[in-house]
Amino acid sequence: MSTTRFLTGITTTGTPHLGNFVGSIRPSVAASLTPEVQSFYFLADYHALIKCEDPARIQRSTLEIAASWLAAGLNPEKVTFYRQSDIPEIPELTWLLTCVTGKGVLNRAHAYKASVDKNTAAGREQDDGVTAGLFMYPVLMGADILMFKAHKVPVGRDQIQHIEMARDMAASFNHLYGEHFVLPEAAIDDHVATLPGLDGRKMSKSYDNTIPLFSSRDQL
Repeated sequence: MSTTRFLTGITTTGTPHLGNFVGSIRPSVAASLTPEVQSFYFLADYHALIKCEDPARIQRSTLEIAASWLAAGLNPEKVTFYRQSDIPEIPELTWLLTCVTGKGVLNRAHAYKASVDKNTAAGREQDDGVTAGLFMYPVLMGADILMFKAHKVPVGRDQIQHIEMARDMAASFNHLYGEHFVLPEAAIDDHVATLPGLDGRKMSKSYDNTIPLFSSRDQL
């Protein structure tokens, strides 16, 4: 019987919150127990550098998120559990994929377009404050996925574009150099809950509206 590879990661930019638990950690642990599924879970500390310039915060978040996954029941003996920066081949593959990815594709990435639109609305130059890291984010994500030849990547609907980009990168590379990469697919689970944050929007570190997973009673 064939084995299906699943891959998912959490960006290490802050304290894990209830939204992470419900949307990613809990379903990941459940998926890791599924027969005929090979699971890969990682701590996305390179991705964190795009949003956070505080190394101590990223290090603390990495440990907290790892502890959260383990506390929720993830068994490292049954899955591949790793920190992104511990795999030097990931940035190497990122560069190789950069060389087969058109700039026009990256121009259409949602995160980059949102930054451009925000600058335009404020009357600023389009790329004001936009780093190359933000612009190249989809390529790094593509490398994360293609490195381990993942078949399925559980994501929210707002992340489908990144999986489609990874498919395009894989197809372009395979066309030029032979069949090296699996073409990944987004795994959308509409039954996975999305928790509202303290302000009613989706709970997210970006919105600063989260409830930390391990808050003390006094903090709550």
